[in-house]
Amino acid sequence: MPRFDDLEIAGETDVGIRRSHNQDAFSIQKAPDKDYWQKVGHVLIVADGMGGHAVGEKASAMAVQEIPLTYAKHAHEGILNALRRAFQEANSGIFAIGQSNPEFKGLGTTGTALILREEGAWVAHVGDSRAYRVRDGKIEQLTFDHSYAWEMARRLGVPPEDLSDVKKNVIIRSLGPDVLVQVDVEGPYPLFPGDTFVLCSDGLSNQVTPEEVGSIVSALSPSEAGKFMIELANLRGGPDNITAVIARIGGDEASTKAMSIKPASPFKVLCTRLWHRWNQFIPWPLMVLAAGFLCAVGAVVFEATETRGSSILIAFAALAIIGGLVGLVFHAKKQRRDAEREPELPRRQNVYRDYPCRIERPIVDKLLKLGAHLKEQLEGRPFQVDWSAYKKYNEAAQRSLQEGDLLASFREQCKALIGLARTFNKNRPREEGFKPKWETTAEA
Repeated sequence: MPRFDDLEIAGETDVGIRRSHNQDAFSIQKAPDKDYWQKVGHVLIVADGMGGHAVGEKASAMAVQEIPLTYAKHAHEGILNALRRAFQEANSGIFAIGQSNPEFKGLGTTGTALILREEGAWVAHVGDSRAYRVRDGKIEQLTFDHSYAWEMARRLGVPPEDLSDVKKNVIIRSLGPDVLVQVDVEGPYPLFPGDTFVLCSDGLSNQVTPEEVGSIVSALSPSEAGKFMIELANLRGGPDNITAVIARIGGDEASTKAMSIKPASPFKVLCTRLWHRWNQFIPWPLMVLAAGFLCAVGAVVFEATETRGSSILIAFAALAIIGGLVGLVFHAKKQRRDAEREPELPRRQNVYRDYPCRIERPIVDKLLKLGAHLKEQLEGRPFQVDWSAYKKYNEAAQRSLQEGDLLASFREQCKALIGLARTFNKNRPREEGFKPKWETTAEA
């Protein structure tokens, strides 16, 4: 697991094209220090309110405010109990408001929370907002949509998209409508450098495919990815409020700047995972002690054979043994602290759906065509467009494509499109549509 502060987090929300009020809400609460990170963690949450605009806004705002506070207050009792209690208390509060006034009938909200802690990532979930994890050219959906369509698909054993005659937006579980609610809590999912998590409302997931989400967050920084996905969802109609919260684990190697040259080394990622798993069975202090013992044996052999270098081996042996013993003390304290803090750990690490999202030539070509189409739509209109910025990024994308750097080409074209899409979405009439054809498959 990287350091507690070794991550990038960004969040974006937008009212969309068709709605007059934003009923989505999100909250990002980063741990201020390592001690808080070990006890509570970084807390991210997205909520999508339901009901009349004032009603939905009230429910989602209450969820993103109350759930992190209640969870942090009870985290010392165990993360599983703390998360369930936080969601249950938020549900009770929203339910009470709904019962207090007939005008609040239908008050409710989804809620999807991500907790990043020393032992891994935890997901708590109610509704049809989603949590994704992007890793090694694949995007994985870590939450089950609590919708009628997904429940019917589960019972029939078919993919949800195959149920064309079933309404996709009917929610069967949310915070607020009932006095009690069942909360899905899963984890811990191990964390590795480069892992990227996405929380989003259905205003994003209904308009931007998982493959596209994975490609975008792999190529751009969390802040840029959130902005681009919202503009893309709006280009496709923006029928609902749109929210995305993105967290990328790791430092410079996992950052966008390092990725501008080439993706992170698969060999290094593999070594990191193997080390993580090995260390679960044989703690590093024992390995250091073993190294010290071998050095001591080597020193004895060198001394017996009158070979030079025995004094150096003795020094290494002493340092290794002392370091190993000190490490064992700290390791024992850490295990005792973890046992006191976390009496029960669920072992569910479900991945409900997964999709490939590697950046290959077909998706880059489709993005370039999208840019040309949008440019054609804007030319000749009385809008203020930063054509110089578009030209700069577009030319960089073309150069990278000629050099065979698909990742850089994709990234530069995304940057070129953000400004055009924002201008188009801001100025177009609500009834005006724009439906770019951007497939993520290899088909033309």
